[in-house]
Amino acid sequence: MTFREKLESGKFVITAEAGPPKGTDISEMVHHIELLRGKVDAINITDNQSAVMRMNSLSGCVICLQYGVEPVLQMTCRDRNRIGLQSDLLGAYALGIRNVLCMTGDHVSAGDHKDAKPVYDIESVGLLRVVSGLNEGKDMMGNALKGKTDFFIGAVVTPEANPLEPQLMKFEKKIKAGARFFQTQAVYDMERLKEFMRFARQYPVKIIAGLVVLKSAGMANFLNTNVPGIRVPQELIDELKAAGKEKALDTGLNITARHIRQIYEEKICDGVHIMAIGMEDKVPVILERAGLI
Repeated sequence: MTFREKLESGKFVITAEAGPPKGTDISEMVHHIELLRGKVDAINITDNQSAVMRMNSLSGCVICLQYGVEPVLQMTCRDRNRIGLQSDLLGAYALGIRNVLCMTGDHVSAGDHKDAKPVYDIESVGLLRVVSGLNEGKDMMGNALKGKTDFFIGAVVTPEANPLEPQLMKFEKKIKAGARFFQTQAVYDMERLKEFMRFARQYPVKIIAGLVVLKSAGMANFLNTNVPGIRVPQELIDELKAAGKEKALDTGLNITARHIRQIYEEKICDGVHIMAIGMEDKVPVILERAGLI
């Protein structure tokens, strides 16, 4: 079964991430892909994550396919205009990529090329409409394609945004634009996730909860202070503090595993997306502790 078939059949799916290298040495990325093969249902290949220049997501997806793992092509609107986005999407489909996650993308001020000119010709909702159009056999200007795409279209939502109402409005816009599955930004408060899901369940889309592994109490405080839409509850910060520096990471792995188990057992949503951020080798450990492998 494909990633799409698994989600649409009601199977609880597991996805993770692999970042392309800043260079041409793909050995680390390949190691992570091989490590995750057979343990996850798909791997997201990031698109110049945090506006840091790296090998492109399209190449990473092709490498993923070569090693027998289904990829999710992450695509942001920051670096390409509407012609480039459509061109890359057609190329991706021709190369066997079937899943795309549409995002606006972090501003260049967050990355390592701060003098770069951000494009943002369209934003995430516009990109969703573009992919939907390609699936219908037309480009953004209504011109007929010689061979249409059939992408499984995904988007991002932030269940812990404060205020939440604008996020819910955009969630609805993304569904109307063609999104069929959502991967959430990092969630740590399961009760707030449940509250969001009560709203989301009225729509015929699949929701995959995003989980970022906490390395320390300091990381948790940094997320709370600097990343909009992420809120690590104080009890988790206290748990990390009580573990001490030597055991903080292990505690962070346990927290992630605990949340995965709760989401799975309580059927809160349709799967989990694990963002280990430089600790991809820990994903199998997390899944083992969650009892899913």
